[in-house]
Amino acid sequence: MQDFWASMEAFKERISLYLNLPSFQMSVIDIIEILIISVLIYHVLIWIKNTRAWNLFKGIIIILLFVVVAAAFQMNTILWIAENTFNVGVVALVIIFQPELRKALENLGQKNIFAPFFIGNKDVSEKFSDKTIEEMIKACYAMGKVKTGALIVIEDEIELEEYVRTGIDVDGIVTRQLLINIFEKNTPLHDGAIIIRGNRIVSATCYLPLSDSPSLSKELGTRHRAAVGISEVSDSMTLIVSEETGKVSFALRGQIYRDVDEDYLRQKLKYVQNRSHEATKFEILKRRLIDARKNSKKNN
Repeated sequence: MQDFWASMEAFKERISLYLNLPSFQMSVIDIIEILIISVLIYHVLIWIKNTRAWNLFKGIIIILLFVVVAAAFQMNTILWIAENTFNVGVVALVIIFQPELRKALENLGQKNIFAPFFIGNKDVSEKFSDKTIEEMIKACYAMGKVKTGALIVIEDEIELEEYVRTGIDVDGIVTRQLLINIFEKNTPLHDGAIIIRGNRIVSATCYLPLSDSPSLSKELGTRHRAAVGISEVSDSMTLIVSEETGKVSFALRGQIYRDVDEDYLRQKLKYVQNRSHEATKFEILKRRLIDARKNSKKNN
């Protein structure tokens, strides 16, 4: 242990000489303080990513960039407005995100906050297995034969915690029998969507955002528009069984593929199962740029 602290002191002296700074002192308390702050920042960023606060966080960064530019060019009026609205803005954010803040504190108290740093991030679920693919396919076409409507969201890299919280916790292994039972008419869980994470159904009766894309057919109902809507804001794949026709469709990357057969559906599920996260991020960015370009053309 003495050798460790001696090497740390030597390292600090070298850094100080290189940067031409006075020698600084670091105690055990300082290291503990740095670790505590790091853990808190880590969990705040995870919370921001998994809630509506992510878009708000990006908006705040843009505003801060404007303030930095205003400070660089001595725009005193903008700086005065920013200074006088800061305290009010913090209070407003706490009020707006009170449910999310409460949920985050509850989650913080329920788990080991140091686990991600020592044993890996246990919150990251593995992708679904081949058995799960077959169970979903069998369930969808079995429900299609009797015209039982279904909406099955398969989570990928982007967590859907915001939508999971709108439903009822299930936490069951994906099986054909469980899927059929959930969507059986006149049962408590049949209305809304279910969300699958890895090989488990995490929630049922979930509410999804509806797509307002003008390219969608007018004959599509709420179930299909919800499937496209969730695929526009995430990298998820959503399976739809029509209650009117019994046909099986799926939504992916903001597009809907209607009346597909088992082989084609299996091929697409395999694609989602095996695609890399890097490719997923690129596809989402590309789609957003295309949508932005289309909107700008329409406005012009």
